[in-house]
Parts: sequence; C-alpha cells; structure tokens
Amino acid sequence: MTILETQQKFLLSEEGVKAKSDLMMMKNSTEFNTTPHYISSSGKELTFTELHMKYLCEHPSVRPQHYLSNLKLMTRRKK
Repeated sequence: MTILETQQKFLLSEEGVKAKSDLMMMKNSTEFNTTPHYISSSGKELTFTELHMKYLCEHPSVRPQHYLSNLKLMTRRKK
C-alpha cells in the first residue's frame, strides 16, 4: 500500500472522521486557541484542522485519541 493510499484510508476511517469532527469542534469553540500559524511550502496557510489532520495522516503510529487529548490540553485557553 502506498503512502497516499494509507493516508486516504485513515481519512475515510472511523478514527479519521472522528478526529476531523473533534478538530472542527475545537476550531469553532472559544475554549481553544486554534489560530492558524503554519504556512506550507507552497505558501498556503493551513487551517488548524488541516494542519493536524495532515500530521495524523503522515504519522500512522500516532494514536488519534491520545493526540487530540494532548492537543486539547495544550490549546485550552486559560480563564
């Protein structure tokens, strides 16, 4: 299986769909700091969701549930 096929498989999997849903929830919430801050090599700014979905696709050994849990802790705004 090629890298592209592996990434596509993750995006269509239950884990991938759930991860994207959680990232969109975080992006739309005022509880988390999700300001885009990454520019790709093509010069295009990646959204919060795109950046983290790209990371999860490129690192199949990372467990999405744990990654998102840590991401929520790191991006939560202090009150």
